[in-house]
Amino acid sequence: MSREVKKRTGFSGKELARFWHKNWMGYLFLAPFVILFTIFVVAPVAYAIGLSFTNYNLMQEPQFVGLDNYKLLFLDDEVFLLSLGNTLKFAIITGPVGYLLSFFAAWVINQLKCKRGFALAFYAPSITSSVAMTSVWLVIFSGDRYGYLNNILLNLGMIDEPILWNTDPNYIMPVIMFISLWMSMGTGFLVFLAGLQNVPSSYYEAAAIDGVKNKFQELIYVTLPMMKPQLLFGAINAIVSAFGVFDIAVSVAGMPSPNYAGHTIVAHLYDYAFIRFQMGYASAIAVVLFVITFVLGKVVMKLLSSKDE
Repeated sequence: MSREVKKRTGFSGKELARFWHKNWMGYLFLAPFVILFTIFVVAPVAYAIGLSFTNYNLMQEPQFVGLDNYKLLFLDDEVFLLSLGNTLKFAIITGPVGYLLSFFAAWVINQLKCKRGFALAFYAPSITSSVAMTSVWLVIFSGDRYGYLNNILLNLGMIDEPILWNTDPNYIMPVIMFISLWMSMGTGFLVFLAGLQNVPSSYYEAAAIDGVKNKFQELIYVTLPMMKPQLLFGAINAIVSAFGVFDIAVSVAGMPSPNYAGHTIVAHLYDYAFIRFQMGYASAIAVVLFVITFVLGKVVMKLLSSKDE
C-alpha cells in the first residue's frame, strides 16, 4: 500500500502521514478560502465555459453545439466585433492614462503635508454611487444649451449650437472615457499612496549618500522598485475596470447607444444574457472577455513581479 501511495504522490505512507501531522493546522485555516473560492469563482467559471458550447435559453435543456457560438461571435456578429473594438479602444486609452494619473497624483500628494484632505478628495468618487456621480456628469454634458459645458462654450463663442454629447456617435466614447477616468482614479490612487508611504525613509537616505540628487531620481531608483506589489495590483485593477466598463456607458448613451458607438463587450453580454436570455451565447462572450483579461493580467504580472516571486 505504501508503495502505491509513493508512486502516486512521491511520498511513502509514513512520510505522507508525517507531512499531514505537521501541516494539518495550516490547511485547516486555508480550507474556508479554498472552499469559498471554488464555489464562487472556480465553479461558475467552469460552468460558464461548459455552457458556452451549448444553445441554452433558460426554457429548454442546454443543447451541445460545439464551437458554433464562437464562430457566430467572430464571423457573423458585427455588433460584437464593434463592441470588441470599442472596448479595446477604451481600455488602451483609459487603462494606461488612468494608471499613470493615479500614480502621479499619489506621488505629488505624498510630498505634501496635508495628505489626508487631498487623499479624501481623490478617493471620494470611488466611494460614491456610480449612478449618482454619472448623473452629475450628465448635467454637465447635457445636449441642450442649458448643459453646463454647452452653456460655457456658447457664452465663450466657441460653438454656435449645442453639441449633443451623449447622442452624437462622434462624442459618445470620448465622454464615456472622460467620466470613467475621473471615477476610476480613486482606488488606484489610494493603493499607490499607501505604497509610497510604506517605503522606508532610510532607503532615501542611503540613496542620497550614493549620489541620488533629486525627487525624480528617487522615484526611478528607489520608489518604483520598492512599490512593485502596489504597481501590480493597480495594473490588474486598471485592466479589469477598463474591460468591465458598462454602467457608465449605458448611463451616458443608453442601450443600445446610437450606432452602437458606446457599446462594450459587457453591454453585449448583458444584452444576450438578461434581455434575450441566450445564456449559451452570453457565456461565450463572457469566456472571450475572461481570456482577454486573463492573458493581459499574466503579461502584467510577468512585467511587474519580482524575480523571486
